[in-house]
Amino acid sequence: MVALFRAPGERIHERSSKACGDQLKGFLSACSAPFIARWRLGLESNLMRDARIVGALASIVLWLLAPWRAGAGAGAVLAELPRVIDPHASYLIYLHGRIVEDEGPRPVSPRFGVYEYRQILDALAARGFTVVSEVRPQGTDIAAYAGKVAGQVRTLLAAGVPPRRVAVVGFSKGGAIALVAASELHDPDLRFVSLAGCGDWLVERFHLDFSGNILSLYDAADDLATSCGRVFAGSKRPFRHRESVLHVGRGHGTFFRPDPAWLDPVTAWLAAGR
Repeated sequence: MVALFRAPGERIHERSSKACGDQLKGFLSACSAPFIARWRLGLESNLMRDARIVGALASIVLWLLAPWRAGAGAGAVLAELPRVIDPHASYLIYLHGRIVEDEGPRPVSPRFGVYEYRQILDALAARGFTVVSEVRPQGTDIAAYAGKVAGQVRTLLAAGVPPRRVAVVGFSKGGAIALVAASELHDPDLRFVSLAGCGDWLVERFHLDFSGNILSLYDAADDLATSCGRVFAGSKRPFRHRESVLHVGRGHGTFFRPDPAWLDPVTAWLAAGR
């Protein structure tokens, strides 16, 4: 087979089919290489874009399902109330001690060691609660923040969550905030827990009038917190309360970690309402 080819200014030359084929192949490779490279780049770009879209959609779906998963008993830890409130879930608002305000979410006390804030939240969630807790700003006003907590509780109740499934638990300054919030909420089925949150200063600063069910826990070796007896005695409304003195021996530090010594009685107190 003979192929014809004309070079500029030259006569027709005859070349073998093999030589022509090699020339054509080289021409096609040279011409097509940029197009193939651009096609591959576009394909990889589209794949990366699609992967990002799928990842974003998956995150949105998981976020939307979080309240449902918590209601199913797995528990969840949230910084604020979920946008979609599950009326069948059990909600626990946890209020940390002042040391977190001052030093951040994993502070270290020279006396009591590391305050395992996140571990405490996870331990409460593992017991079936949807835990709502945020790091408060330094110097947070007790009365103002108690008003915010009371507002969160009212939001849960308005969304159809039974009051027996709503609890406020606080430690140290957080325990005082929980008691002030309890004084603002007058529902006999709500439950509150103050962990080493009482002292004479609370009686002198606030006049608290309670409703609901309040548990007080503190360690016998605690020299920073005392019994809530005087606080409870000042209430004119009828309410149910109980106080237990622990003998762990770590004082205020008893509540720095998710210790069953306090987790178990707290869980039992809250479960009695559910």
